Amino acid sequence: MDILIAGVGGQGIILASRALASAAVKAGLPVRTAETIGMAQREGSVVSHVRLGLAEGGPLIPLGSADVILALEPAEACRNLKYLRPGGKALVSTSPIIPVLAALGSTPYPLEDILTYLRRNVPACYSFDALDLAVKAGSPRALNIVMLGALANLGLPFPAELLLNEALNLLPPRVHDINRRAFALGRRALEV
Repeated sequence: MDILIAGVGGQGIILASRALASAAVKAGLPVRTAETIGMAQREGSVVSHVRLGLAEGGPLIPLGSADVILALEPAEACRNLKYLRPGGKALVSTSPIIPVLAALGSTPYPLEDILTYLRRNVPACYSFDALDLAVKAGSPRALNIVMLGALANLGLPFPAELLLNEALNLLPPRVHDINRRAFALGRRALEV
């Protein structure tokens, strides 16, 4: 199973990919990962390739072959649609991170057009306000864990609890309760 995780710096994309990879290893699956990071600390694009069960081949997902795009930001979902295979699924957080030029009014950020485009071009596009759920769980920084919770409903080759436990192993104990709630809210947000 090939999963492309896309978003911007600061959203926890690398942590999400490490949790997926660690869960796969614990489940006895071969896994390959790679990241492409733009100006990650300045809200630049971040993409992580996670290839579960791949015994041979490189860590980068070829264009047109990702089973799932897990997008923590809507424009990043559009930017990376070229990786999705026909019949693949897109799981998209609808909360935008407005680029600086758009925030200054130099260029638009047409959120509704972006979401409409995704829904029209990806029959299995699931979108919801993951940031709102993260805030309800106790911290906006738990958005990545909300998205992992939702991803756990899309037929991962290991149990959801294993993914949650591996994510928690990467986080300090003081935020475990928030992230448990975030994961549960993500699972409820996407019951397919």
